[in-house]
Amino acid sequence: MTVNAFKSAGLTLLALMAWLPASQAQTWEPAKNVEIVVYAAPGGSNDKTARAIEKAVGSKKLINSTMTVVNKTGGGGNIQLNYMTQHAGDAHYLMITTPTLLANHITGSSTQNHKDFSPIASMINDYSVFAVNAESPLKTGKDVIDRLKANPRSVSIGFAGALGGHNHVAAGLLMKGIGGEAKALKVIAFKGSSEALTALMGGHIDMVVTAAGNVSSHMAAGKLRAVGVASSQRLSGDFSKIPTWKEQGVDVVWGNWRAVMGPKGMTPAQVARWEGVLRQVVQTPDWQTDLEKNFWTNDFTVGEAFKKDLDKDYAAMKAVLVELGLAR
Repeated sequence: MTVNAFKSAGLTLLALMAWLPASQAQTWEPAKNVEIVVYAAPGGSNDKTARAIEKAVGSKKLINSTMTVVNKTGGGGNIQLNYMTQHAGDAHYLMITTPTLLANHITGSSTQNHKDFSPIASMINDYSVFAVNAESPLKTGKDVIDRLKANPRSVSIGFAGALGGHNHVAAGLLMKGIGGEAKALKVIAFKGSSEALTALMGGHIDMVVTAAGNVSSHMAAGKLRAVGVASSQRLSGDFSKIPTWKEQGVDVVWGNWRAVMGPKGMTPAQVARWEGVLRQVVQTPDWQTDLEKNFWTNDFTVGEAFKKDLDKDYAAMKAVLVELGLAR
């Protein structure tokens, strides 16, 4: 071998040695069981989302390890957040999160917000539906708007969960969208959606703001009527005939989105790996079936776009919650 050839071979070897670690650093694979943590009890929408992901990951063998759903309930979601914080930098822990993460920080019930975790992907949006009793004189969204403009206190609005939740915010955004003040609304918070819907069907309140999946069967039975949906475009199935608020002249797009985040300190390679896995999840037939069955809307968003959406929602929620007197 000539001197020049030897030098050339040596340089090639050094280049390979320098490249290999960098290449290896760009890849990551789970090495043990992955936990997907939910702050709600089994059976709810958040739990259903987690289990749909778990099912798709397992059936399609999207990772080389197992995945299990872990329910960390209580504390308004803070038990889940504290558990995730204990596993900082460990990408074997994922969580399903919702606007509650933002609301709790805005209202001061939690010291943690989306910037304290590693955003991976927004998965779905469960847009807020506004429904009235089938016998209500409020026949359309315009009727609701006219009544709210004339006297906001004349429409009693129920929803599940504590004051300041995503459906309360949806009602506040509607009120602000028609030029009113969110704090002028007459609202009643119920322990669960079923209680709110029972009160509506019993004629005790005028309207409920909730998920489409909660009212679809009552609509089919002729007991309830949806008058508006806070989505960017009409939903499918029975809701295809229900106009959005945007169609009715009010720019309100809001829902109970569900996203996947990891603990703070995840590496870009770990985030990229989970983005890739979840991108495959939303393409599976089972996932598409779940979307249709639950009236969920595909909202798959990753990277900087997802982070910007979180910041935007945080600002929108804060504006309403401050006006409601629930935050400063």
